[in-house]
Amino acid sequence: MYRKVILFFLLNCSAVLLFANTYFVSPTGSDNNPGTKTQPFASIQKAQSIVAAGDTVFIRGGTYQMQESQISSRSRIQAYVVHLDKSGTKEKRVYYWAYPGEQPVFDFSLVKPAGYRVHAFEVTGSWLHLKGLEVIGVQVTITDVNTQSICFSNDGGSNNIYEQLSMHDGQGIGFFLTAGSNNLVLNCDAYRNYDYTSKAGGGRNGGNVDGFGNHPSKGSVGNIFRGCRAWLNSDDGYDCISAWEATVFENCWAFNNGYSADGVSRADGNGFKAGGYGGRAFGGLPDSIPKNTIRFCLAVMNKANGFYSNHHLAGSKWYNNTAYANGVNFNLLNRKAKTEADYLTDGPGYDHVLRNNVSLSPRSGTDINNYDAERCTIDHNSFLNKEIIISADDFLSLDTAQLMAPRGADGNLPRIDFMRPKPGSKLIDSGINVGFPYAGKAPDLGCFE
Repeated sequence: MYRKVILFFLLNCSAVLLFANTYFVSPTGSDNNPGTKTQPFASIQKAQSIVAAGDTVFIRGGTYQMQESQISSRSRIQAYVVHLDKSGTKEKRVYYWAYPGEQPVFDFSLVKPAGYRVHAFEVTGSWLHLKGLEVIGVQVTITDVNTQSICFSNDGGSNNIYEQLSMHDGQGIGFFLTAGSNNLVLNCDAYRNYDYTSKAGGGRNGGNVDGFGNHPSKGSVGNIFRGCRAWLNSDDGYDCISAWEATVFENCWAFNNGYSADGVSRADGNGFKAGGYGGRAFGGLPDSIPKNTIRFCLAVMNKANGFYSNHHLAGSKWYNNTAYANGVNFNLLNRKAKTEADYLTDGPGYDHVLRNNVSLSPRSGTDINNYDAERCTIDHNSFLNKEIIISADDFLSLDTAQLMAPRGADGNLPRIDFMRPKPGSKLIDSGINVGFPYAGKAPDLGCFE
């Protein structure tokens, strides 16, 4: 039996080798090369031009100093530098991976096309897997509005995986999704992004520069953000202001958003902005307002709100989240109703479900506000709960520096003691079963089980 298993494995490996190609890209390569390990290409765009379903492109470590001459295409006011428009299949993805043990860094600081929004990586292809790439220095050139340059943009691609991407120290949004279904954004970091060029609103406030922008169009369903971190982005950590379909945020962290890296207050500063439609016309609203799910997430010291409904026209599902020292930890503000008379009028939140959440030390003194208790399901939380009164003594640590600890070798979030309940804390086994695995008699409260 053992020999049969080995033979089956070898035959399958041979099939892969027969029908798939491997290409290499290096900062010292040339696009006139054949793309082998010893004669690599210089650009991902060159590799993309010849890949087929099932192929792998390994990107060697080092710094890729991107140039304006490398802009692959332009559309309206967008300049796409690397444009991945070729697709794999369900059985044969196309892989764009950092070479194992090496770190490729793409520096876009010299890409400044006048009057254009820079999209460092524009992805319209499907069944792709991008892994281990780092993007820095994305620029803004438009000054009269808060423009939106972007590190990674998924605009129509479906079934893609974005894994272990690092997007930082630029003026653009980290990751931005506008169209496409069943995409997974996994273990990615977006930090220290601030638009200091635009002058909208009378100053360089860094508006629109979120860590992660999630704005799926009608029919773009099944998208998930998992294990991501967003910090020191000048606007929000995660923003869903124009989402037409529901999205899941799971095991994600947001901290210190709304500030530039020097600690100066900038734009909105919400950890998770889980709704809203930006005051658009009534006829431009979705037929069915999406209900996002935010679970096992952590919001810390964001300028405004940790978890925010943002004038949404529906409730969201908030399970096992932890908020610490945000302006307000949970703000459920909705619009009054989806009617032409009321869709622009704020009102207390309705149809929200909040269970197993933790709030500690909001700077305003407000754990939760803007909610209609009779129209929401709010129970088994550390707040609005006479049976549980918590303090700093309930946690192993309140050291926020742990939030920036290095990820594990597998890309997973670091295991930290910050806001993790101590043994014997009232938070342990005090939750209610909301459909996820737990240890003990009942789920713990907060994002750490």
